[in-house]
Amino acid sequence: MTFPENFAWGAATAAYQIEGAVSEDGRGPCVWDDFSARPGKVFEGHTGAVACDHYHRAEEDVELMRQIGLKAYRFSIAWPRVLPEGTGAVNAAGLDFYDRLVDRLLAAGIEPWTTLFHWDTPLALHRRGGWMNRDMVGWFADYAAVVAKRLGDRVGHWMTLNEPQCFIAFGLGEGVHAPGDRMSHANVLAAWHNALLSHGRCVQVLRAECPPTARIGFAPTASQRIPATGSEADIQAARRAYFEGVGHSGLWTPSMSMDPVYLGRYPTQAFEVYGADMPHIGEGDLELISQPLDFLGINCYTGTKVRAKSDGAWELEPHPAGQPVAMLPWLNMMEDALYWAARFLSERYPGLPVVVTENGFASTDWVALDGGVHDPARVDYTARYLRGLRRASAEGVPVAGYFHWSLMDNFEWAEGYRARFGLVHVDYATQKRTLKDSARWYAEVIRTNGACLPA
Repeated sequence: MTFPENFAWGAATAAYQIEGAVSEDGRGPCVWDDFSARPGKVFEGHTGAVACDHYHRAEEDVELMRQIGLKAYRFSIAWPRVLPEGTGAVNAAGLDFYDRLVDRLLAAGIEPWTTLFHWDTPLALHRRGGWMNRDMVGWFADYAAVVAKRLGDRVGHWMTLNEPQCFIAFGLGEGVHAPGDRMSHANVLAAWHNALLSHGRCVQVLRAECPPTARIGFAPTASQRIPATGSEADIQAARRAYFEGVGHSGLWTPSMSMDPVYLGRYPTQAFEVYGADMPHIGEGDLELISQPLDFLGINCYTGTKVRAKSDGAWELEPHPAGQPVAMLPWLNMMEDALYWAARFLSERYPGLPVVVTENGFASTDWVALDGGVHDPARVDYTARYLRGLRRASAEGVPVAGYFHWSLMDNFEWAEGYRARFGLVHVDYATQKRTLKDSARWYAEVIRTNGACLPA
């Protein structure tokens, strides 16, 4: 059993996590530069100042992608590298970097999938209110136009925002990510609405600036919900928990991001849970947010099992003692997560191909005495998740792509460099790259279009 023909086998990265060169060639500061410079905010004071030095090593990194056999590469544009102040003057050197990267990818037979925003809000715009300022809609649109005019003739796949759940909820609500604010529900939800409006306006810009063949989506994440058993009652309970569980997981409920985007409305439960804290929805707002998209992206890592109760309600099951877990405690290995995410999302938002825009495993990898990097847990985790995605495909879910997170070890936000997600090991002291066992295994998965996965 294999995946569909022309399946997009890829890997993903984000600009701040790999590029480094934060003060070179005209790049302006972003909120993560500021946040990581504050004592106690990032593990052991790590920053993205150098990261994987991808800015200087992009040619080498594309060659690694070619060796793995990637068909596609998802990367993000650093907004402050292109527009140092967030608006106004364009930094030609910044655009040139991405122009060369796209050309190198195409020359290597790798399709570029470009994300316009992966959390690196220009610091200058944050000081003007950032996502709390509705002017962000226009600022983001202007930035998108600059990039699309330069790269749109060669980039065929675009994503507007990556995980608004994180840069809004973690960044503005819980304060554990940049910019590190702790705002009220009302302010967080206002910023959330502005982010979704920015997404919609960006889609309009991409349609206007790119060829009609361009494919556009976005990359939200969610708290995945998995039936505790195969009973119809548990399946129905998991589906309800997934989309109606706003009271349990708030912005992490997929309907909070996907219902406005794909259905043109916020879920009823949001108004019940948040009441007067819900943002003001102006005339035309939902029409703008729900611009037609071409694929359904989802970042999927873990999940929680759901069981139906005798009274018709549902409950989340606690993870059992000894549940397999990655280096980061939130990443429990739940091998059916991709299957149920793809199935449930395709049922609620039909007619669009499903693309797994991120999935991966955090471990403590190092170069062994034999010179290799042996990461069997990552191989096993990924095989189990891909097996579930293949099952969804066999049952008729239109799966169209899978992007492993990440191409290489990188700056894992507030966790710094201690958690390694990469297919490629990076020695941060020397910048030496080493293909891990998982990279060689993934190369075979790609070569066989998934036929080598266990039954």
